Amino acid sequence: MLKTSVIGKFHNENGCALLLGGFDGLHAGHKKLLERAKAYRLPVGIMTILGGKSGQGIFTLLEREKIFFSSGVDFIVPLPFEQIKDLSPADFLGFLEREFSPKALICGDDFRFGKGALGTLETLKEMGQVCVETVELLKIDGKKVSARDIKDLLKLGEVEKANALLQERFFLLGEVVKDRQIGRTIGFPTANIAYPIEKFPLKYGVYETRVTLKNVTYKGITNFGARPTFENDAVLTETYLDGFKGDLYGKELKVEFVRFLREITKFESAEKLKLQLQEDIRRVREND
Repeated sequence: MLKTSVIGKFHNENGCALLLGGFDGLHAGHKKLLERAKAYRLPVGIMTILGGKSGQGIFTLLEREKIFFSSGVDFIVPLPFEQIKDLSPADFLGFLEREFSPKALICGDDFRFGKGALGTLETLKEMGQVCVETVELLKIDGKKVSARDIKDLLKLGEVEKANALLQERFFLLGEVVKDRQIGRTIGFPTANIAYPIEKFPLKYGVYETRVTLKNVTYKGITNFGARPTFENDAVLTETYLDGFKGDLYGKELKVEFVRFLREITKFESAEKLKLQLQEDIRRVREND
């Protein structure tokens, strides 16, 4: 029998409006669904699928929590793909009814569920006294907004276009770890964050970023990938916070990707790298 640990505030006896889908974050199309769910004036829950056919997610579960709760969701239902992929549509619906007593189910008009994707909108409506509302998928330039499209843009380094579909900046949330501390020797101390293996990787490169620490946001430049000038193949996000002074080790940072600045380059010397970093930060400061 499928069980899940709900994240957030939920009391079964109150019923809820439950958003059905994979919900790897909240892109522009998802937000349309969320607004419909809120209109029921019930506690709003949202499914989110972990792992599965789509591979790495745009956001980690921790990042999704931040997104969902800041958008007005009351509780989250994380479902590992391996636990639900072989459930029949009837078993999946039984799980929803037993665990959440939903009064409204909201989903996109292409939603399918259960083993072999045999569950349809008509199957949902067979639940009985539950309002089932489908929302037409949002289209931009005639094409539906999808997580796949966003991933394709991230793979190309086109974060500005990806951010437009997300309606917020693609970001990384993580704890600063110690590395070789070479950046400080050339006047560019960096905060290094390991990129989660379960998170979809954007194109390796140098990006303009915004970095938030305890509600204070700094302009930054972030190298995502290897550090070839120093013969370092380990992949990290290495971020310089413009104007910050202090110790960041062990602190949680939110790194938002604004635009792609340039490819990663192997420089002949640390001094030449320093000159390039000075040019990078000038561009960020002046929006060049």
